[in-house]
Amino acid sequence: MPTVQQAADPRQGIDVVVVGEALMDIVVTPRGTVEHPGGSPANVAYGLGRLGASTALFTSIGDDHHGSAIEQHLQSAGVQLLPGSRVRGATSTATAVLASDGSAQYDFNIRWDLPRTAPAVLPKILHTGSIASFLAPGAQGVRELLEQSHERCVVTYDPNIRPALLGSHFEAKTVFEELVPLTEVVKLSDEDARWLYPRLAVDDIAQRIVGLGAGLVAVTMGAEGSLLTTGGARVEVPSVRSAVVDTIGAGDSYMAALIYGLLMRGADGLAPSVLESLGRMASKAAAITVRRPGAHPPTLEELREDLPEHQPVAP
Repeated sequence: MPTVQQAADPRQGIDVVVVGEALMDIVVTPRGTVEHPGGSPANVAYGLGRLGASTALFTSIGDDHHGSAIEQHLQSAGVQLLPGSRVRGATSTATAVLASDGSAQYDFNIRWDLPRTAPAVLPKILHTGSIASFLAPGAQGVRELLEQSHERCVVTYDPNIRPALLGSHFEAKTVFEELVPLTEVVKLSDEDARWLYPRLAVDDIAQRIVGLGAGLVAVTMGAEGSLLTTGGARVEVPSVRSAVVDTIGAGDSYMAALIYGLLMRGADGLAPSVLESLGRMASKAAAITVRRPGAHPPTLEELREDLPEHQPVAP
């Protein structure tokens, strides 16, 4: 794929541009089948829009009814769909079969090719990850966009590993380790971490990723909370208890709230107190999401209502 070229875009003042797949989640439960717009990057963009961040998504969705439903869903949260994101053909789908404990197993019908134009105005934060960073041919365009952008804006990355869609472990790990130096913040689940580095403990994995060039690594560990690590600080944040309807979108809600916190952080940078605040807000966002079906992240008002009075919404 040729180098991604920047296209004129009249939009100004976008805080976050999310780059990656948007698809239709088809959720199969004992009670029946329902459809939700999804895809990890699209969920992150939607979550950011719900929190009030000025957000745009750069993706590839079809000109079918699924694509229209996804666009309307994003627009309902104030998320802009960047030019070139609608293409001819069918929109990708992911079928999730829910177990009795709310966990999900996935089957994908994915097509991913990044449009050959990119927004002319860089945001404060550029986020990418998931299938879009691994699946050819679009993954090469994602990498080239990060290469062009990482020295001019903050780049966040969530690999959101889907083994069924990847090549060999060696190939996937190589892609991941080549992308990390182009990022400032890497968030991944403990399952992702152990899949990438099965012989290492989570702490050692976080340190390894910092050593590859990330400024901040956040590892989510389900009921055990999350770990936030920089080159000079390590903070453990407890999970927030919540009744679980399903876990769809929980990690993406965590990521969206983490990005929102990065936008709002003050002059303290990534001091331990900032890391703790970021982690607590992101954990609360995930806890709210699992209380309801599908990838339905909280609004800023919901976060404010759920956080204790002594805990600010953002650092």
